Amino acid sequence: MEYNFSTDLQSIREVLGLTQTELARELGVQQVTLSRSELGKTQPSDNLLEKVYSFAFENNIRLGKLKEMLWLESIKPGHKLLFHGAKSEIEGEISTSKSRTNNDFGQGFYAGESYEQAISFVSNFEKSSVYYMDFNKSNLKCKKYKVDRDWMLTIAYYRGTLDSYADHPIIAKLISESKSCDYIVAPIADNRMFQIINSFIEGEITDEQCKHCLAATNLGNQYVFTSNKAAKKIKLLEREYLSAKEREYYLNVKAEDAKLGADKVKLARIQYRGKGKYIDEILK
Repeated sequence: MEYNFSTDLQSIREVLGLTQTELARELGVQQVTLSRSELGKTQPSDNLLEKVYSFAFENNIRLGKLKEMLWLESIKPGHKLLFHGAKSEIEGEISTSKSRTNNDFGQGFYAGESYEQAISFVSNFEKSSVYYMDFNKSNLKCKKYKVDRDWMLTIAYYRGTLDSYADHPIIAKLISESKSCDYIVAPIADNRMFQIINSFIEGEITDEQCKHCLAATNLGNQYVFTSNKAAKKIKLLEREYLSAKEREYYLNVKAEDAKLGADKVKLARIQYRGKGKYIDEILK
């Protein structure tokens, strides 16, 4: 899927109140280059893409967030607007079998609920982009999770740290439940959060400490598509270009959030010390 560069270029000029000549001067390109791009007569070069989207971001045009608001207004009842941060681009049909097996819920297609959430996971990658998607939820079986013991144990299993308990009846039941659906809605567990879960698995903290530590680092929900039936009900709406300026901005936001989350975790460990059960008490 190509970027909607022609429309974006016109939108940026409209918001800034610039003519093609004026914008061309700001960007250091020829006016005819912008004219042909707006008419869709040529595909923009990588250099032009970067210049235009960086210029927009530097001038406080948050194009990605604006589009999120506009797409939300057009989503039909029974549908959900979702976002996928891609390290490069989605090639071919959406598949549930292209991701790693040691993700939060194993192999599947992963998406998020907001533009900012999606970009935060791919802002380290130079060729990354964000996809807007329309998901039709009808006639599909969904499994929902919240930050609790079942979610923690399920994540730990798929991340490969529960091997010694893999045959335990409690774990077997949890994994069976996670596989008996078309898609999953669950809190995101990034590497920071997984380190906390691993502290619980290693017997360093209780389930209550772990739960409250994880709640302190809330990253929002993810949608995990585990069946092809569910994957076929995703419609790609648009692909958004991420300039270096925007990626840098969200990297800084992520770093600030990580620092705040780490401090909250320290407080949660102290506040809930001694409360709850350790892993060997739960999986006797």
